[in-house]
Amino acid sequence: MKERRIPAIKDGTVIDHIPSRDTFTIIRILNPQEFKYPINLALNLDSKKIGSKGVIKIDSRFLTQSEVNKIAILAPNATVSIIKNYKVIEKIQVKLPEELVGVLNCTNPVCITSKEIVISKFKVLREEPLEVKCHYC
Repeated sequence: MKERRIPAIKDGTVIDHIPSRDTFTIIRILNPQEFKYPINLALNLDSKKIGSKGVIKIDSRFLTQSEVNKIAILAPNATVSIIKNYKVIEKIQVKLPEELVGVLNCTNPVCITSKEIVISKFKVLREEPLEVKCHYC
């Protein structure tokens, strides 16, 4: 029987297959201080796919597409499971979209997004390693 390292959640989201080194970064980009319900995480779990993985369980909250896109940047092999009444009702393999909107900041100091209130937009040129091009530069 498989030992459960962190408690099951009744409703919410489970992010699995995160490289252990990126687990805290993913927690940070999800702004957990804005959540009203518990978040559980485990690090350095054995994984046949990636060696050492992290798992995040977010109680009573479901991720937006923008949040899933942010996860895909750091953990392209992660899975996001939607849990309702203790059952997985949907399992999503994260995938980088062709375009990232409002997720990254352009490093070019003369980019319009650095000087004005404009939502950043990047085209994904390559996934491994990640290579993007700013829409405005």
